[in-house]
Amino acid sequence: MNATLQFQLRITASPELADALRTDPGSTAHAALRDILREHNATLKCQFDAFADYVSEAERLGTEHYPLYQWTRDTIENPEKKAKYLQSFTVYVNGDEVYGKHIADALEAELLKQVGTHGITRVSRFDTDPANNPQPPKR
Repeated sequence: MNATLQFQLRITASPELADALRTDPGSTAHAALRDILREHNATLKCQFDAFADYVSEAERLGTEHYPLYQWTRDTIENPEKKAKYLQSFTVYVNGDEVYGKHIADALEAELLKQVGTHGITRVSRFDTDPANNPQPPKR
C-alpha cells in the first residue's frame, strides 16, 4: 500500500436524519454519532451543501477558475442526484477531508456500529488512489 494514501469516510443518512444533521452541525439528533465525532475531532458536511458552496464560490470568483463548475451545477440541479447528495455526509477530521489510515480505521469501526441505528444507513470509505475513483469530466 502506498504510504501517502489518504482516506475519507462518508455516511449516508435517512432523509429525516439528514435534515436534522444539516440544520444541527452538533449532531444532537443522534447522540452516539455526536459522541463519536467529538472523540475524533470530526465534523460532518452534507455533500449537497459542499457542492452548492463550490458553485456559489465559482459564480462569485469566476467559473473559468473552477474546472468542475458545470458538472457540479448540473449535479445539484438534477432532482435525483440532489436527493442522493442531501443524504450523504463527508466526515472531516481536524478540518481535513482526507486523513491517514489509522484515523480512518478507528473512526470507521465506530461509525459502522451505528449503521441501522436512528437513520444511519451506510458508511463508505474512499481513498486518494486515482485508480480507485472516477476521474472528473474533461469539460
